Amino acid sequence: MNKEMKCFGCGAIIQNENEKHIGYVPKNAMNNEQILCQRCFRIKNYHKLQETSLTKDDFLKILQQIGEKDCLVVYIIDLFDFNGSLIQGLMRHIAYNDVLVLANKRDLLPKSVKDRKLEHWVRRQLKEEGIKPLDVIITSGKKNLNFDEIYDAIQLYRKQRDVYVVGVTNVGKSTFINALLKHYARINDEHFITVSEFPGTTLDFIEIPLDDESMLYDTPGIINENQMTHLISLKDMKKVIPQSELRPMVYQIQDHQTLYIGGLARIDYIKGNQASFITYFSKNLKVHRTKLEKANDLYNRHKALQYEVEGIESIEQMKTYSFHIPKGKCDIVISGLGFITISSEGGDIEVKVPPHISVFIRESLI
Repeated sequence: MNKEMKCFGCGAIIQNENEKHIGYVPKNAMNNEQILCQRCFRIKNYHKLQETSLTKDDFLKILQQIGEKDCLVVYIIDLFDFNGSLIQGLMRHIAYNDVLVLANKRDLLPKSVKDRKLEHWVRRQLKEEGIKPLDVIITSGKKNLNFDEIYDAIQLYRKQRDVYVVGVTNVGKSTFINALLKHYARINDEHFITVSEFPGTTLDFIEIPLDDESMLYDTPGIINENQMTHLISLKDMKKVIPQSELRPMVYQIQDHQTLYIGGLARIDYIKGNQASFITYFSKNLKVHRTKLEKANDLYNRHKALQYEVEGIESIEQMKTYSFHIPKGKCDIVISGLGFITISSEGGDIEVKVPPHISVFIRESLI
């Protein structure tokens, strides 16, 4: 092969020597106008994910290349899994380039919550992380929400520079870019970037011309290994990640009661007066309430709960987080899975999750 070509779906360099390496394309498919590697072809047509050899460090090295450019960075975060979608040390990696923040997946949150409230909440959270964006826009790649505003903001802030779209895996970057292309360029599906609920489907920079001088780049999603989506099976992933508006469920919880979120997480109310627990998870995840004294037996019976994590045979293998919940409202966030809004007079809770999964307490989103 004389000329280096890239897969239009994931950005991997095309090769036809080794079927197990990224970028593989059979020789008989090399003459197609738009070339998809075998991995992207299988995702697009058969919904099958082929594992890749790229590591977290490989993804970070690609991200750090942005720091060598004078550019506009479009940072996409996930409103549903805000804490899990934060890139640690982002500003350092990108050498403090200008940042436009798009808060994606608005369609998953209840319509009753005002966009202005969400925007102010996002700004407060970003400030705590040391991120001062040029602007914050609430959006939904699936619903094309506020796309005119986004397009105008990109044109305003890029000042003839290239644009790099960054985010963690599964935050909706490729969905957003495809929607933007369809909305403004009206190109057909054959030109679209590979989109899947599987984490890490973009493997290298994908170049999209903005004008004669500038490019928009879709970048690989940074892997956050502390998200639940990296532990559950590919078969269960589509069910655990919500695909439509969340339907909150309200539970009045007494102390020494427990909520199981499928077999993936457990929240114990250790001490406090009656409190309101409002759960925001995929509708496929069943929430099961039981007494604290019976909670261990329920998990250890197996098969009584949905979506258990492979390799965890008993509740004792789970990691435990302890929190004192303040008077008023707060969220308990289980990275990659969802969150619970607690309204109480104050109290103590414990959260059990598989090892390496992050759990946070934060100002309530809703």
